[in-house]
Amino acid sequence: MDLKETIFALCRADGASGSEGNAAETALSMLREYCPEAEIIHGNVIGTLGETDESKPTLVLDAHIDQVGFIVTYMTDDGFIKVGDLGGIDRRLLPAQNVTVHGKRDIKGVICSVPPHLSDGEKVLKMSDVAVDCGMSKAELEEIVSPGDTITYDIDCRELLGQRITARSLDDRCGVAAILLALDILKEHSTAYNVTVIFSSQEELGERGAKIGAFRIDPDIALAVDVSFGLSDSEEREKCGELGKGAMIGISPCLSRDISDRLISTARVVEIPYQIEVMNGSTGTNADRYSVNREGAKTCTISIPLRNMHTPAEVIDLRDVRAAAELIAEFVKETEE
Repeated sequence: MDLKETIFALCRADGASGSEGNAAETALSMLREYCPEAEIIHGNVIGTLGETDESKPTLVLDAHIDQVGFIVTYMTDDGFIKVGDLGGIDRRLLPAQNVTVHGKRDIKGVICSVPPHLSDGEKVLKMSDVAVDCGMSKAELEEIVSPGDTITYDIDCRELLGQRITARSLDDRCGVAAILLALDILKEHSTAYNVTVIFSSQEELGERGAKIGAFRIDPDIALAVDVSFGLSDSEEREKCGELGKGAMIGISPCLSRDISDRLISTARVVEIPYQIEVMNGSTGTNADRYSVNREGAKTCTISIPLRNMHTPAEVIDLRDVRAAAELIAEFVKETEE
């Protein structure tokens, strides 16, 4: 499996929260190599690895397939598209961003920007001030675009120095890729669990896909594979992970300390690089849904350090994705007594 190209293919597939169809189909085609019966159910991509053994507990590997984006609210009389946000958009960098409007057909646009000469100092746009210019009149737009259509950033993936890459929607397509790589590693191994994979929808809108997926699968153990804050300039080191230093194992009162400790032990024994991520409450990931599903599940997070979260230029290190995949695979393998 070519990890970099897998991530690039996933990131190039559009899938704003609530409209994940293209991204879900892309992930489904990849998952079926390992889970031939995988399917899309209520927006979630779900597949089970191998035959179910009733004597084994059920473990879920979860990563969300959606990305932050925008939704069309209306078109102005002078031909601008007004939008709302889908997920936690970083409004500081919106002016002059290239975007794609997903209407009856895709059209290119740019978010309007007031020249600095005409502005009255630094100002962060409110979402109510954001408008997209596609160079069309209102009548022309209405032939293609309707309220409720989604908009995503229009930027391609790039390689950086070393093992680093930048792209939109690395949150959380790199988590999807980590699970796929773990399944690739597990091809020649038996597992200690009945493993179900879910690439869940609408995480950015409140973990909605994970909520219905957790109820459907009802796992005993769940590993939520997501991203977390990667250390950059002027950030608090104790709140971030370092790129290239390994996946981040979560510890939180909302998570299972038993699973956290077992993941740490696995990483130490097999010498997989890892980092600790301590959270003092809810994790803000799909783990929060699995831990309180039905009668509860033992849940933990495995996170990939990421810079510039929720922007068109997110940055990760491929070594951390590999470390996450190896940790998952080692945890899931059936050990010899």
